[in-house]
Amino acid sequence: MSETLITLEIEKLVAGGLGLARDDSGVVLVRGALPGERVSVTLRTGKGVRQGRVAEVLRASPERVDGPSLPTADLAHATYAAQLAFKRGFVEEALTRIGKLQHDVAETVPSPEQWHYRNTAQYLITPLGLGYRERRGSEAQVFEEDPLVMAQITQVVKKIDPLLLDPATEIAFRASHKTGEVVAALIGAGEPKVFLRASDHLLDAGVVGVSLAAPAGRRFSAGVQLIAGESEIQEDFGDVQLSISATGFAQVNPPAATLAYRSAAALAGSGDHAVDLYGGTGAIGRQLAPHFRRVTVLDTDEGALTRGRMDLAAAPLKNLKFRQGDAALLDEIGADVVVVDPPRVGLDDGARDKLHDSTADRIVYVSCDPATWARDVGDLVRRGWKLGPVTPHDFYPQTSHVEIVTVLDR
Repeated sequence: MSETLITLEIEKLVAGGLGLARDDSGVVLVRGALPGERVSVTLRTGKGVRQGRVAEVLRASPERVDGPSLPTADLAHATYAAQLAFKRGFVEEALTRIGKLQHDVAETVPSPEQWHYRNTAQYLITPLGLGYRERRGSEAQVFEEDPLVMAQITQVVKKIDPLLLDPATEIAFRASHKTGEVVAALIGAGEPKVFLRASDHLLDAGVVGVSLAAPAGRRFSAGVQLIAGESEIQEDFGDVQLSISATGFAQVNPPAATLAYRSAAALAGSGDHAVDLYGGTGAIGRQLAPHFRRVTVLDTDEGALTRGRMDLAAAPLKNLKFRQGDAALLDEIGADVVVVDPPRVGLDDGARDKLHDSTADRIVYVSCDPATWARDVGDLVRRGWKLGPVTPHDFYPQTSHVEIVTVLDR
């Protein structure tokens, strides 16, 4: 694959934080650009839509600022106000282009913190230090400091000698806004005993627990073992306290997630029975519990359900139950309202069918992907559902990611 240098005018920003430009050969997507800019672009030639990165800004946008050059911070070169506007635009474009709907989109709800908000990070371990995997390929981009992660993680990282983490190849951290504690997970092949030196070093650096995860194609799918200390720490999501780990799924920005979850609960309203589908440990379901006679948290991940039951034991709610299953169970259990918070792939055809055929008159949809959300919402609207307020939420400042909270009524 070769590279060439061309000059382009950026028309707009599209999903993924890419600047869209055109030349005589068609569309070019440019990383690191902003609308209205004239830029010199290093263009990669290959199959599909041409992509490139900014080599030099020849005419800068008034929204441009200096930002860190980390693979995770693909919008840090724009003011925060501009980031919020771009994210609203990503949702609007997905709704019209993919969902085929014309509908108002509210302004993006900002994150309470713009920097040092992430409670988790996963880094490659190199002799020169910890690093992010380059966006293309497996090379590490070593950094001096990661401005997106919580200060507690940074404090631990500064005390680490990467040579003492051998034979681990990667490391994951999770910190708590509630307690300030940090847990870590080493990723590497071998028995826990060969990682004892690395574990002791991390405990000395300030973590309260170290786990071991075997390398796997799908993140942490090959199993996790506790080496020393605690495997989980406590975190608040509004009035709900949940246990989180270095390897389990949990929102990376709890204060921002709290705003979205409270919004989802308000949209759900009140009634007899609410179902929190894809509910995991029950972060949303427990927000619903005060407003419904019964709440069922439904998920296929038994591990997440087990953690949710354990958390519930510390703060019992008699009207909330955890149950393993998917949308097919809606036939059996019924619901007035279903809140869905699916993974990035969204709802499959079967799930949309089950939702439409259910007894629910309201669906509250929380999404982390505008494209799959727009596809699903468009399908439900064409089946007769009415789309209500659409509100983007920013869980990931300095990046192009955006969350959405919306409601559909039958």
